[in-house]
Amino acid sequence: MTDYSYHKPVLLEESIDALNIKSDGIYVDATFGGGGHSKEIIKHLTTGKLIAFDVDNDAQKNVFDHKNLIFIKSNFSFIPNFLKYIEIEKVDGILADLGVSSHHFNSSERGFSYRFDGELDMRMNQESDFSAKNIINEYKIEELYRIFKQYGEINNCKCLVDNILKHRNQNKINTINDLLSAINDCTPKHQEYKYLAKVFQALRIETNKELDVLKYFLQNSQNIVKQDGRLVVITYHSLEDRLVKNYIKAGNFDGKVEQDLYGNILSPWKPIQNKVIIADNEEIDENSRARSAKLRIGIKK
Repeated sequence: MTDYSYHKPVLLEESIDALNIKSDGIYVDATFGGGGHSKEIIKHLTTGKLIAFDVDNDAQKNVFDHKNLIFIKSNFSFIPNFLKYIEIEKVDGILADLGVSSHHFNSSERGFSYRFDGELDMRMNQESDFSAKNIINEYKIEELYRIFKQYGEINNCKCLVDNILKHRNQNKINTINDLLSAINDCTPKHQEYKYLAKVFQALRIETNKELDVLKYFLQNSQNIVKQDGRLVVITYHSLEDRLVKNYIKAGNFDGKVEQDLYGNILSPWKPIQNKVIIADNEEIDENSRARSAKLRIGIKK
């Protein structure tokens, strides 16, 4: 039995099927995490290779020994560089699960969850010297408005930012409890969990530059996937999903479809499904994190 104590992979069967794995193919797991997806991909390979990426130190502890696996400790935005280094030009498929692992949410020292006190951290790359603490204590007022409005889609941004500024002018906001105390007055009653999830999502996205990294990854994917190869991406919030959906459909992030003289859509990808793939009720009952997951698949033209 596979151990999913670190993180239970979402839409596992659907994402593996979407890769259309060939036993001698070369595949990339862009977000290794607990290794759940990688272990399933490996089962389908004989002479093929799986190159797995993850920048997180905790994820590196989950790497397993297998002749078909190459693990690279790096952010997935550097996939083209490392493929070139190991002399691989093209791959048959890429899988990216963009969710934060259960391990991170359940570790108070990582600062990803409002459920535990701890340092305001939220770094995926623990070697980085920039954390959520820097955002809260150093960002200018207009920068704070931007991230909470754009990345958290928070309606009462003025109240939120005003409270942060007021408290940090008195004492630095270093811990999760410091932040919760600072924004308590503008946290809607009976909607605390939903509101705080949005605040923490915005801080996490900005800390790790997640949307910029995703854009860079998607743009590079078209150069490293073979014709008829697959791009498989699992997203967990609308900002990510919109970027992936538009890119696969139109080849750009605005979703503006352009056509050539013959009416062919000018995108390097062809969407494989008409409707987004989501988890069924059984999986959601077993793993609540699957509720917001969306799976999109593109075939390289």
